Amino acid sequence: MGRATDDIEDLLRCHAPQVLGALVRRYGHFDPAEDSVQEALIAAAGQWPRDGIPDNPRGWLIRVASRRLTDRLRSDEARRRREETAAALTPADAFVAPPPGEDPVGAGPAALGRAPSEDDTLTLLFLCCHPALSPAAQIALTLRAVGGLTTAEIARAHLVPEATMAQRISRAKRTVRGTQFRQPDARDRDQRLAAVLQVLYLIFNEGYTATAGPDLHRTDLAREAIRLTRAVRRLLPHEGRVTGLLALMLLTEARTPARTGPDGELIPLDEQDRARWDRTAVTEGTALAEEALAQGPAGDYQLQAAIAALHDEAGRAEDTDWPQILALYDVLVRRTPDPAAALGRAVAVAMVHGPRAGLAEVDALAEAGTAGRALPWHYRLDAVRAHLLERAGEMAAARTAYRAAADATLSEPEARYLRVRADRLDRLDP
Repeated sequence: MGRATDDIEDLLRCHAPQVLGALVRRYGHFDPAEDSVQEALIAAAGQWPRDGIPDNPRGWLIRVASRRLTDRLRSDEARRRREETAAALTPADAFVAPPPGEDPVGAGPAALGRAPSEDDTLTLLFLCCHPALSPAAQIALTLRAVGGLTTAEIARAHLVPEATMAQRISRAKRTVRGTQFRQPDARDRDQRLAAVLQVLYLIFNEGYTATAGPDLHRTDLAREAIRLTRAVRRLLPHEGRVTGLLALMLLTEARTPARTGPDGELIPLDEQDRARWDRTAVTEGTALAEEALAQGPAGDYQLQAAIAALHDEAGRAEDTDWPQILALYDVLVRRTPDPAAALGRAVAVAMVHGPRAGLAEVDALAEAGTAGRALPWHYRLDAVRAHLLERAGEMAAARTAYRAAADATLSEPEARYLRVRADRLDRLDP
């Protein structure tokens, strides 16, 4: 029963953005559409485990959500005023709500103009990255509407209070209200692409290593990010940034089978059984990484994909080409202020020049963080410091850093791993 429930939850999360996209395309009311989709998802979560998954789950969700939305619109006392406003803002060829009594989905695909597909999700993705929104608002809205993350999860990812993030998302929805639901033209699309790719990267990262909760990996989010990135690449097959991001996702996700042990414990990269890595994904990711570098100047995603490829091509951890990885990180940190890239470079410095050289880099990052130039005292900084202190033989300081990192993370698997490392040092150096 538990597995069946998990399968239904995965199915609902996969279909949710497609259903929302279909409703927004059809009716143009973002907030009520999202509320109606949530009601349909709740109805499915209660009914499907009992009655079974319908033959067309997406059609079922669209039908239920459409009915909830039309009921909501008709029962609102201000409906006429909203319709007048929408008529002034909505293009003449935009779809309008059906007359009372008409089933918007039951009439068949023609009633929707076309059958809902991943195009709806992709169009919703570009809509959420509307140029009228700030980059922060674009990311927040897309993570909520397309990625399916809760407001709390998005707030944690951005290190802001949940109330602040809720206000940001609400303002973003108001800003895009009345925008025609269609894919942007070529010029507009290029302007939004950077935000789209950043959002997809954040969705993938949340899936690969959940920021909070009992699970290390959220397969649904990681797969959705990869699916959407493939869709963007079909739209822009010669764009190196897109190819590079897809390569990075595949090369990273390929390690998932070896990231956890029998009891769900985290296994770090250098201790993983590389025979368990998904070699099909490694092969595809490596080919895409090479293609991305050939498609134009090396950007952030192309460089990160090249680094990931070097890790995945090494048959053993000790075979990793760390000097080449450090050289790529040197280029990457000159291009981006991302503190995660700088922290990755610190690890590469330690692997090439020794743990104390890496510790010096970590200390510099910590000082920069207190000056506001990086994320101050993020738990990953303490985790890397602990690992390097352990390699340098400073066991007491390593224990302290491991425990500080464990206390700071909201991920239960990561916290357990860090505490196990600290406890092991207690036994080795009482």
